[in-house]
Amino acid sequence: MDQLTQHLHMNEGIAETSYASNSSAQKKSMYKTKPVVEEAILDVLSKFYNSTTSATENLKSICIADLGCSSGPNALLVVSYLLDTIQEKFRKSDSVMPEILVFLNDLPRNDFNTLFKYVESFQDELKKSKKNGSRQCFVAGMPGTFHRRLFPSDSIHFVHSSYSVHWLSQVPTGNDKSNKGNLYIAKSSPPYIIEAYLKQFKKDFMAFLKCRSEELVKGGRMVLTLVGRRSLDPTSKESCSLWELLSMALNDMVLEGIVEEEKLDLFNFPIYYPSLEEVKSVIQSEGSFSVNQLETFQVNWDGSDSSEDGRSGTDKSRSSYLIANSIRAVSEPLLASHFGEEIINELFSRFGEIVANYATKEKTQYTNLVISVTKS
Repeated sequence: MDQLTQHLHMNEGIAETSYASNSSAQKKSMYKTKPVVEEAILDVLSKFYNSTTSATENLKSICIADLGCSSGPNALLVVSYLLDTIQEKFRKSDSVMPEILVFLNDLPRNDFNTLFKYVESFQDELKKSKKNGSRQCFVAGMPGTFHRRLFPSDSIHFVHSSYSVHWLSQVPTGNDKSNKGNLYIAKSSPPYIIEAYLKQFKKDFMAFLKCRSEELVKGGRMVLTLVGRRSLDPTSKESCSLWELLSMALNDMVLEGIVEEEKLDLFNFPIYYPSLEEVKSVIQSEGSFSVNQLETFQVNWDGSDSSEDGRSGTDKSRSSYLIANSIRAVSEPLLASHFGEEIINELFSRFGEIVANYATKEKTQYTNLVISVTKS
């Protein structure tokens, strides 16, 4: 297992700084993309299940894969949407439902133990719920990177992934010390650093699409949600400001001798927030999928419904605390493996204060891309 794969996972368990307790922005994103997910699974059903034909000719099972599911309650939120939509479709047609197989995928170091506890309670709720009748839903874990093949050819009907595809398979090569003082792309990054990030994203997203095109049945659907940007400029505030704020906290700690400058200069996050145009270009180049929807929407960093304007001081303090914890939940394993666990509490305390100050002047929102495609 390489160094990145070993440490690229969300914070485990259900404690205060765990991913399970700090993924409200991701949850909000899933709510917003629910109509897209529902449309896609209904399209799959219309292709593979016809109520006018005999039961023997119809689909016996529907295979669904959720890629980069992590381990919190969000992991089963989209599965729940899908099951409700499928159930309602068959209730109206008074037909026999196919069995449903769901694969939950993430990297091997994902907290599958916590995930399976949620699966157990999820299955119990299905059995109790009268509206779900006697439908059969089987859930399995699938450890492995989605940058490579995960499933047999022509075996999956629907693929979903949320807040995962912007993670790269590796830190772009050639970054050693040259992205000085930054954790990601920034205004001060040399042009070749920005180009290296884009090149790595294109390579990884192309591999992702090729793998899914082999695994999906013809006519199968895929819905992806990832953090991206509307601007053509990869150094724009909407895609870089959050990581620049975390860089500020680390640079302050360098000045005070708490963190070694060389360690900061050697660290970069393996992420890339693409534009709609960049995503569309790779999909067209790969050639296996037709695009049904490709849109952007905003989600607050803290996952709240309210706008940043007009909040009280208490609200903003709470918001910055939630934002700091949410970034800690997704980045702590990587940061701790490089800088040491002893700096983490101090780092995110400082980061929260910087975020609180930033939020008085700027919007604190993610730009999300939602992509719905069909395998040609």
